[in-house]
Amino acid sequence: MKLVVLDGFTLNPGDNPWDPVAAHGELTVHERTPDDLILERCFGVDIVLTNKTRMNAATIAALPKLKLICVLATGFNIVDLETAARLGIPVVNVPEYGSDSVAQHTIALLLELTNKAGCYDAAVKRGEWSRSRDFTLMNDPLTELCGKTIGIVGMGRIGGRVARIAQALGMRVVAHNPNRRVSPEGVEVEWLPLDDLFEAADVVSLHCPLTEGNRNLVNAERLKLMRPHAFLINTSRGPLVNETELAWALNRDELAGAAVDVACKEPIPADSPLLTAKNCIVTPHIAWATLAARRRLMATTAENIAAFLAGTPQNVVNGL
Repeated sequence: MKLVVLDGFTLNPGDNPWDPVAAHGELTVHERTPDDLILERCFGVDIVLTNKTRMNAATIAALPKLKLICVLATGFNIVDLETAARLGIPVVNVPEYGSDSVAQHTIALLLELTNKAGCYDAAVKRGEWSRSRDFTLMNDPLTELCGKTIGIVGMGRIGGRVARIAQALGMRVVAHNPNRRVSPEGVEVEWLPLDDLFEAADVVSLHCPLTEGNRNLVNAERLKLMRPHAFLINTSRGPLVNETELAWALNRDELAGAAVDVACKEPIPADSPLLTAKNCIVTPHIAWATLAARRRLMATTAENIAAFLAGTPQNVVNGL
């Protein structure tokens, strides 16, 4: 059994060995694969593992030996599911590995927006506190979260964990799901239509998958619904947000701040409007990447392969 990893560096930059996967066959790991080498590296392989390297219809159709595609993530929009299904090739993902890590990072971004620990640390190290005439330095207002409203768009595993933490901070939780409305255990949730959520929330946090129906979900019209003191957080998918229109709103003080861990194009272009927007925190798609989460991802990937080889595939996302 031949296995190939097309883009393994982010999952294992050196601290998360491939041993559980390698136990299932002859494994080749590429740190990264440019588009013009995808077909060559996959040819003659039984199982392809990919995180962000695309497996389009033409590539899948040109691989007669291919038996399984493993996505090293929860999102699977990088694979042409229809073609894989037509050719009898299961596509499997890892649906639950980083929920706690992403929720933690979401709250870290929220607290940076409200408490500005990083900004104050930098000010102190510039000598501003040392030169102050007072025992405290107050050059940037802080925000107390208790009593504020958080609006969660997408109340799945991650959204539910964010809701629990937010409620523990004393926040009111409102949420929007297009279909399924299930509140996390122990959390009081008020379900709202999407536009009503943007109007009501002091903080809007995005936790929904990207679909063609919600691309640019956060646009100029929705941003106008938000209160001038409100914050936007996106740790989900970059294209949920129109970045130009978000930067415009921030620069015109129509929004108090934003924090994103994802971008429409990744790595983020040097000329992205978010990099020069006022009160905008940008982190480099790291919410998922704690060692604990990456170890879970590796373990579940190995389990997905073992289940397939045993004839009982699990976590299949293309209906086979």
